[in-house]
Formats: sequence, C-alpha cells, structure tokens
Amino acid sequence: MELKEALEQLSLLQKKMYAYNVASSSIYLDAVTVAPSDTAEGRGEALGILAGESHKLFADPAVGELLAFLREHKQELTQLQARQVEELSRSYRQLSVIPQDEYMEYAKLTNEADAVWHKAKETNDFALFCPYLEKMFAFNRKFAGYYDADKAPYDALLSEYERGLSMEYLDRFFGQVREALVPVIHAINEKEQIDDSFLHQHYPIDAQRKFSDYLMEVMGLDRTHCTIGETEHPFTLNFNNKDVRITTHYLEDNVASSMYSVIHEGGHAMYELNIDDDVQYTCLAGGVSMSIHESQSRFYENLIGRSKPFIEAIFPKMQEFFPEQLKNVTAEQFYRAVNKAELSLVRTEADELTYCLHVMIRYEIEKAVIGGKLEVRDIPAEWNRLYKEYLGVDVPDDRRGCLQDSHWSGGLIGYFPSYALGSAYGAQMLRNMEQDVEIWPSVAAGDLSPVTGWLKEKVHRFGGSLTPADVLKNACGEFDPSIYTDYLVKKYSELYQL
Repeated sequence: MELKEALEQLSLLQKKMYAYNVASSSIYLDAVTVAPSDTAEGRGEALGILAGESHKLFADPAVGELLAFLREHKQELTQLQARQVEELSRSYRQLSVIPQDEYMEYAKLTNEADAVWHKAKETNDFALFCPYLEKMFAFNRKFAGYYDADKAPYDALLSEYERGLSMEYLDRFFGQVREALVPVIHAINEKEQIDDSFLHQHYPIDAQRKFSDYLMEVMGLDRTHCTIGETEHPFTLNFNNKDVRITTHYLEDNVASSMYSVIHEGGHAMYELNIDDDVQYTCLAGGVSMSIHESQSRFYENLIGRSKPFIEAIFPKMQEFFPEQLKNVTAEQFYRAVNKAELSLVRTEADELTYCLHVMIRYEIEKAVIGGKLEVRDIPAEWNRLYKEYLGVDVPDDRRGCLQDSHWSGGLIGYFPSYALGSAYGAQMLRNMEQDVEIWPSVAAGDLSPVTGWLKEKVHRFGGSLTPADVLKNACGEFDPSIYTDYLVKKYSELYQL
C-alpha cells in the first residue's frame, strides 16, 4: 500500500464515522427536545442498527491493518495525521474487542433508559428506572474491562473522560477541596443570608426565551451556526464547528436557572465553534476531554457570568425583559443573589462554593457501585445519606435526589468528576488570562471578545490536535488546585464579610 492511498482511506473512514455520529446524534436531539413522549421503541431500533453498522465499519480488521501501516510510517506523517492515528489506534483497540451484539444492545439500552428516566423523574419513581440503571452499570463495568483490563474498572471509566484520571488522584483532589472549602461553608452558615427572593417571582417563559437570545448575543455566539432548544436536562450537541446546538430548561419561578444554563451550555458551544477547520470530520474534531470542556462551560457560567462586571453590563437590559420583577432591584443586589451560597439539593443550581460537594457525592456513589460495594437498588438511600453528611440537607424525594441528573441514563459513568476538575482548571485559566489581557473593562462594557480570544488561542482552536495534558499546560501551566480554592475563599469571604 502506498502512503497516499492509506491517508485517503484514513480520511474516508473518519468521514463515514462522522456520518454515523451525525445520524445518531440527530435522533437523540429529536428524542429529548420535540419527539412525542412514547416513541422510544422505534428510535431504539434505528439506533441499534446504526451502532451495529458503525461497529462493523470501525472494528473491521482491515482498519487495524491500515492503522498499523500508518504507525510504521509515523515519521512521514504530519503532526495532525500522527495524532489521528494515535487516537484512532486507541479507539480501535477498545472497540474491536467489544462484541458487535453487545455494542448494539448497549445503544438500544441507552435510548430506552433515557426515556424511562424522564418518566421516572416526572413521577418520582426510582423503582421504574432501577432495572435499566442496573443494566447500565453492568455494561459499563464490562466495558471497563474491554477498555483496560489492567486498571481498576472505575479508573478505566474515568480515563474515558479525562485521560489517565484515577480514583487515587481524585481522592487527593477532593480532599484538598473539602479541606479548604468546608470551613468557609460552615462560617457562611453562621452569617445572615443574602436575600434572593426576587429571583423566585413569576418570570414568564416567553420573556425568558427572549432573554436567552440576548445572552447568546452578548456571549458572541453566531446564531447562524448555533441554535437553542428546550429539554428536561440541558446539554450541548456539536455536529461540527459550524453546527452546534444548545438546550435549556425554563422554570417560571427561578430566572437564574435557565440564565446560567444558557451561559454554561454557551461556553461548551463557544469551544466547539472555535475549533480549527483543519481537524473537522476527523477524530480530532470536538473538545479534547470532558474536564477541559467543562472548564470552558463553567468558566463562562461562573468566572464571567457571575462576576460583578458582567452583571453590571447586562442588568439594565435584564430589567427591560423583566420590568415588574426587577424594578426595585439593583445590579449589586442581583450580583449578590446569584452568588448566594447555601446548602442545596440540585447540582445544576448549586452555587460555586458548594458545587464540588454535589460532584463528590456522585463520584463516591459511582465508585462504590462499579467497585461492587453498593447495589444499584440502594443508591437512593446512599444518596440521601451523603447529602445529609456532606451538605446537611434532607432529600425529600428521588426526583430532587438521585433522579435529578440525566447522565447515568445515557451511560456517562465517570463523567461527573469532570465538572469539579473543569471548575478548578477554569480558575487557573482566569488567573493566567488576567496576566495577559485586561479583560474586566471589556466585560463591564458587555464585550466578551477579549475573553473568548484568549481562550480560543490557548484552548479552543486545537480541538484534539493536542493531548489533554498539553492543552491544560498551554492554558494553565502546572496545575495547582489551590488556585481554585483560593479564588473561592477570597470571593465568598468578601461576599459574606468573613
């Protein structure tokens, strides 16, 4: 085989894989946004077939031979070609040992489990969801062995979302975070709490939709390439760097919920939209890891979106959208309200200070179930116990407890720690950004272009063309979790005058 021919085959292979991914993703997007509620069965058949065809395409021994040939000619490849071969070789080693029938069955299971999860959450019925969740954890435990039989199963799953991540590392990371933040949380509990009652008036959904459009405009999201939909659990879906979809969920009695959902998902979208053209339709398109991805979403959501300059910039316009609700509220009051720290039930609406505790609970549960120390049927009781121990709150029902997140219904076991790591990465990126660029005057003027420009240069444009470690080093230097905890301690000490 000639090298030119091999590279042409490599390009065609990746475009075919992209096509299967677009088809499956389109079906999923339709399912969780506009499809009628009892339509999962037909989608499951289609998704199972697509998964089988995708498996057949990529797990073909001929693909293994192609990749082996290209590895032998590594010195003749460009950096991007070598990265493609590296990543595809890793994926091939994993997928080629998964039986096709199991791969198809798992695709159908995720479709069914998602539909059942929606019903279970709506009716507060964990027993309805439990059999599907048992299968989901069992599949993931089995897949962990396929991914890397030499690792502990949960370590293998963690590494799928952040290369090389381990329980040992996370135990140490979460230990540092807990040691630094829990005393601050306890101190705040002794202080007079911030009044955020005006956030919980009646905010008409039509006005919130218009406000979402405004927020996307302020963020600089190109609406010819990024649209917004509505779903139970907000997410971002990227097809390529010119077609990204975000979603949100509106609550009439909580305007901040969708506001920060839009900014969070907008951060994911900004990452995808800014990835270079030369990696599109390859395995290097898309964010390089979930922790890096979450660093971007939580960067915009919290470090920018909950900053005083940003609030002061958007608040006059916000009062136009909600004149009755905010007529007697100042920008300062709004800033304090959206940064209120309290022990709460729902992760997606948690403040910056307590957020990591929500993630830690999910981490502890996943680790215990995959490690065989906790049965799936006992998750609700363990969830409630940990919420009482970590956050001091009583969980009133499973809808606001272990059924609140969609991740497990989609098989995303090992994903949750990415939120905590991403938050920490983001704080260090902000410190470095402030050393390079004077961003806050622009943010105060409603101009986020200096922020996005720095992130594009340091993080976004690479996609997967650099390793996660290299992207992190490029934006953060040597990672230091204390920069994150110092940021939070300083911010909340000032807010609550500790």
